Amino acid sequence: MVKSQNGERNIVIELTNDICAINGIGPKTAEILKKSGIYTLRDFFYNLPRDYENFSAPTTIAKMRPGKVVIRGRILSIKSRQARKRRLTITEATIGDDTGSVKAIWFNQSYRVRQLIPEKEYYFAGDFSFKNGRFQLNSPSAAEIADVDIGSGLSPIYVAHGKVKSANFKKLVTKSRALFAEIPDLLPTVPAGTRKDALFNVHFPQSEKMVKAARNYLAYEELFELILASKLNRRENEKLKAASIPFDASKIRDFVASLPFKLTNAQRLAAWEIFQDMEKATPMNRLLQGDVGSGKTVVAALAAYEAFLAKKQVAILAPTAILATQHFENLSKIFRDFGARVALLTGATKDKASLKKSISDGEIDVVVGTHALLTDDTRFSDLSLVVIDEQHRFGVEQRQKLVLKSPDGLAPHLLSMTATPIPRSLQLTVFGDLDVSILNELPKGRQPIETSILKGIEVKEKLYPKIREILASKQQIYWVCKAIDDDPRAETMSVKMRTDKLKSVFPKTKIEFLHGRMKQAEKDDIMARYASGEIEILVSTTVIEVGVDVKNASLMVVENAESYGLAQIHQLRGRVGRGNTKSFCYLLTPDDMAPSMRLRELEKSSDGFHLAEVDLKLRGPGEIYGSLQHGALDLRIASFSDTKLIHRAQSDVDKFLLLDENMLKYKELMSGISKYQQLTTLN
Repeated sequence: MVKSQNGERNIVIELTNDICAINGIGPKTAEILKKSGIYTLRDFFYNLPRDYENFSAPTTIAKMRPGKVVIRGRILSIKSRQARKRRLTITEATIGDDTGSVKAIWFNQSYRVRQLIPEKEYYFAGDFSFKNGRFQLNSPSAAEIADVDIGSGLSPIYVAHGKVKSANFKKLVTKSRALFAEIPDLLPTVPAGTRKDALFNVHFPQSEKMVKAARNYLAYEELFELILASKLNRRENEKLKAASIPFDASKIRDFVASLPFKLTNAQRLAAWEIFQDMEKATPMNRLLQGDVGSGKTVVAALAAYEAFLAKKQVAILAPTAILATQHFENLSKIFRDFGARVALLTGATKDKASLKKSISDGEIDVVVGTHALLTDDTRFSDLSLVVIDEQHRFGVEQRQKLVLKSPDGLAPHLLSMTATPIPRSLQLTVFGDLDVSILNELPKGRQPIETSILKGIEVKEKLYPKIREILASKQQIYWVCKAIDDDPRAETMSVKMRTDKLKSVFPKTKIEFLHGRMKQAEKDDIMARYASGEIEILVSTTVIEVGVDVKNASLMVVENAESYGLAQIHQLRGRVGRGNTKSFCYLLTPDDMAPSMRLRELEKSSDGFHLAEVDLKLRGPGEIYGSLQHGALDLRIASFSDTKLIHRAQSDVDKFLLLDENMLKYKELMSGISKYQQLTTLN
């Protein structure tokens, strides 16, 4: 509860109240802010500065040197004009102090004319450089002298919300200063300090040290909520009932003996963990994570066979028709001598009605498919195991839709699989409601993939000879391009342009291209001919990123590698090196650009788990959880790389859950975690 003085009215405001309760926020401003997700007082207080401008050491205009500068000066003149050639508004000002004057320029910021009052003093911070024949300040930020704390010199910078610019939002926060004193704590156990002090110190910074401590407090809060949500999801999952599927040791032993390869120790352990889960009367909720080529499909086949032995149905969901087809073909071979009936259901399946009737009548044991499995008219007789491959590619609602297809009120056992190694910190938080099995061994015979970064000018000298060498050894090649369509204005080659270029260099080589806009039948035909060895070089977009298994492919070329994420390139690289032949990956970069840290890490390491940790630090969680239907996992403050804070929050959540009365006592906390429960739930 917060007390507020609004003129002469003494009113009581709850943090759940509408933002119109803030002095200075009328209906129009409220409408703008609500479009950015700021509905309540809590949203308002937690709309934290994205950065701070430090005005503690301004220089005089006469002493400015090229680079980042801070000055204190008056607006001598300011005006806006429309550029002739481009749809661009240019705002120019002359700023002066006792030592001289300087020009400042802003692009598409005409509001500066209203914001900056002539002859009034401001702090300005920006890049001072020589442009258009003169030295000038480029797009400097501005702060009124009165708004900057003299001691710290720090001024908050907020994200603009439509017409509510950073300076406007800052003024609204300043008007609300008195409200901060009565903000209650959210959590029972917190680091040193209080929530009201943490929020106050973030919005009204006294020093960089205090800002850091405040953000640490709020990061702990955020992690506590996320971890609590995932643990409550786990509790709810444990209340559900599932069919107990007994472990048949002798038949599983015979099945494993029939495989044309020996299981790794990691595969054996993961399979045993899954068998133990499936024996329980509560639904399994397990994530099987393994680097590319670690053998997740075989582990899923073992789980499916166990369900088949118990006369239960299995559904395997894949993100693409290519991957679904591959799973169907592999499982058909594996189950050929064991009597399991396997079917494929995709958008291209002929006579869907007949197949769906067979599924609902229980005549199909294992159904492999794409989104076609999710349609309302796809029904099962006794669905007891759901396997979701590349689970992060499906939204929460899509996964739930398949899980709800189990009859008789029983929840199916759920095995999610991903080839994107999940950093330990994410396992503790986002995936806190799952059990995790890890495949950290590659099958015997696999060799590490040699990765090299090449400039465009090195292609002829270094890459073309390697291609000739690969072709001479009867091995195959992938070449990945970013663009599908030709664009003469862009330096990026489309798959068609690159194919034509390679055909001119290697005229006797069979080269084809592939991209996502092709009809499914055409894509399937090209992949089938590539898998059979008929096509020697396949130029493709990232449609081949997941699941394509061609053991004869030993060279991967990724053009414009800087435009891809680290994890995505690692996935692409995993398309080669699947046989016993030494394999290579070349990452092509522009001639005028130094390779990024991401590419350097890829060049040094083939360890997907290490690369996942690096990717998390460089990029954040991204869509690693696949929560597209519910919005991204947008942690405002906390970092998934802060494992110490995560461990502390996890320990405190466990203590919190020991007392059921806490669920009723901490109402704001319990209502606030609902968004995290949506993001992290799988059932």
